[in-house]
Amino acid sequence: MARTGGPADLGGLRRLAVDTLDANWEHDHTVPSRTLYPHQWSWDSAFIAIGLAQIRPERAWRELTSLFRAQWADGRVPHIVFNPALRVGAYFPGPELWGSANAEGAPAVHTSGLVQPPVHALAALLAYRRAPGRAGLAALRRLHPALVAQQRYLAKRRDVAGDGLVCVVHPWESGLDNSPAWDEPMAAVPAEAAVMRAYRRHDTAHADAAHRPTDLDYARYLAIVAAYRDCGYTDRGLAEGHPFLVECPLFNAAYGAAEHALAEIAALIGADPGPHRVRAARITDALVRRLYDPDTGTFQPRDLRTDRLLGARTVLGLTPLILPDLPARHADALVVEATSARFGVARRMDRPLPSHDRTAPEFEPLRYWRGPSWLNIGWLVRRGLAAHGRPDLAAGLRESMIGLVADAGCHEYFHPDTGAGLGSPAFGWTAALLLDLLADGPAR
Repeated sequence: MARTGGPADLGGLRRLAVDTLDANWEHDHTVPSRTLYPHQWSWDSAFIAIGLAQIRPERAWRELTSLFRAQWADGRVPHIVFNPALRVGAYFPGPELWGSANAEGAPAVHTSGLVQPPVHALAALLAYRRAPGRAGLAALRRLHPALVAQQRYLAKRRDVAGDGLVCVVHPWESGLDNSPAWDEPMAAVPAEAAVMRAYRRHDTAHADAAHRPTDLDYARYLAIVAAYRDCGYTDRGLAEGHPFLVECPLFNAAYGAAEHALAEIAALIGADPGPHRVRAARITDALVRRLYDPDTGTFQPRDLRTDRLLGARTVLGLTPLILPDLPARHADALVVEATSARFGVARRMDRPLPSHDRTAPEFEPLRYWRGPSWLNIGWLVRRGLAAHGRPDLAAGLRESMIGLVADAGCHEYFHPDTGAGLGSPAFGWTAALLLDLLADGPAR
């Protein structure tokens, strides 16, 4: 990886991260970016709370509390909470497209109707571990019912196939918006060219269009949003007509990890951890049964429209490593995949982790989730490697992630070979997870 300068000492990196989070703080939450993402995003806030616990514990709890204040009556945690102080058009697609005000059970504040991977219970647990004490315990006790409601929503409303796994209804819900994993089901989504002519994209005004999803991608994204919005975000009848229905390995790994985290939270606050442990085991069993592909030795999304696994070898397939009860043979297979030429380096895995198979013809090292390296995914995979007995690989991955920021700053994502910073600069979760990586040194 090319060296491009930047603060090389750990103290300088810590100051950079703290300054980035302070600059992105917005009265009760952190914006991912002052330019590209000026509102509150769901899984961004979860990752950001983990980092804030290192430096401003009270802000970590305010971050999560403000997000869950926008929880819908059915338990869903929306993927965007809009700041009413910003002008109309400050972000696209904005509140006027989502129309949450017309949806049953939506909060008073404008939100999207989609969700994102449920990493929030894990974030709450880690925030408490980083800053234990009475205030943190009280915050856990307050958040616990909302975290349980989030899981209940997913279990009751999004288990479309009845197989114990959660279905995402839009690529944005997976967090990996334009991953090659979605190419096949997205190709089946009709998209009129007129759709994009009616709107003006916000992202390409702040980032190179060559690094972002294409206009065709966006037309299809909007078509899926319209289909979900027009049915009132009810989740009823999804199997009959919704254009995008996929069981995602990352989303379901986060869903299972949330139950493990909730079991620990329940024990801390004096509640019964047993039901959470039972549900966690069932989710892991369903994930292995439904999404593991023995032919490739990795996990792959299942398209419920065709009931087939989707074949692209993306970083989604590595994320079930975050499940502590993933069977050893499946964890070992994922280590083989992670250290293959597709994703890593066989000995130390100290090369930036790409979001897609480096050897695939559709690998694009500059375009969003089609190749670049992201700190949040590397952070999750690193935790999984450490949990499954590979601290050596976890240490190599940690070194590569710190090196990315040392070279390029707190960018949204990075070129997986040169380390060049891509997307938005001064990005919230990059700064937050850098703080967590710095605190969790090699000795630990």
